[in-house]
Amino acid sequence: MFRCGIAYPRCRWIAPLILLFAIIFDIIAVAATSGWVEDEDAQSHYASMWKNCRGRNKHWDCSSLMELSWAQAVAALMILGLVLLIVAFIISCVALCRTVNSSLLYVVGGLLLIAVILQVIALIIYPVKFNELIFEGHYDYTWAYGFGWGATALMIGCVVLFCCLPRYEDEMLGLAKPKYIYSSA
Repeated sequence: MFRCGIAYPRCRWIAPLILLFAIIFDIIAVAATSGWVEDEDAQSHYASMWKNCRGRNKHWDCSSLMELSWAQAVAALMILGLVLLIVAFIISCVALCRTVNSSLLYVVGGLLLIAVILQVIALIIYPVKFNELIFEGHYDYTWAYGFGWGATALMIGCVVLFCCLPRYEDEMLGLAKPKYIYSSA
């Protein structure tokens, strides 16, 4: 027998786990001190979400980016997105891990959608304003910046998942009759 579709009871455990990975990715992106951007040689200039450093070897001259309004906005949007993600994770655990509360799933989807919008704005503002601030040479975006986009991509997938799951409440609870593609009669 072939079975088609998602194993909905497993979604009860996998969806919060995906949100946990998004939280971890977001914390890595926000807390990274090694930089979101570095020059092509990775030896004379790098910048994180918090500071901008120039120099060679162990002699780095660092200045805070928090003096610039765009950097403050990026930090605020990323941190607010992370807080909304953590709240959504807690609500998803309550909604899915004990009993299925389908009304809370829409709340989780809404919170994640707001967090996605905030983080996409932040992740677009940063390279645009950084390139206006520093316009010499070629710069590469590092793994820390990539973790920010990775967390955002996971959240986009979870928005779709949490907005579609309430339609399949019976399947998640195991009350629906299985549907088979092929049955030998």
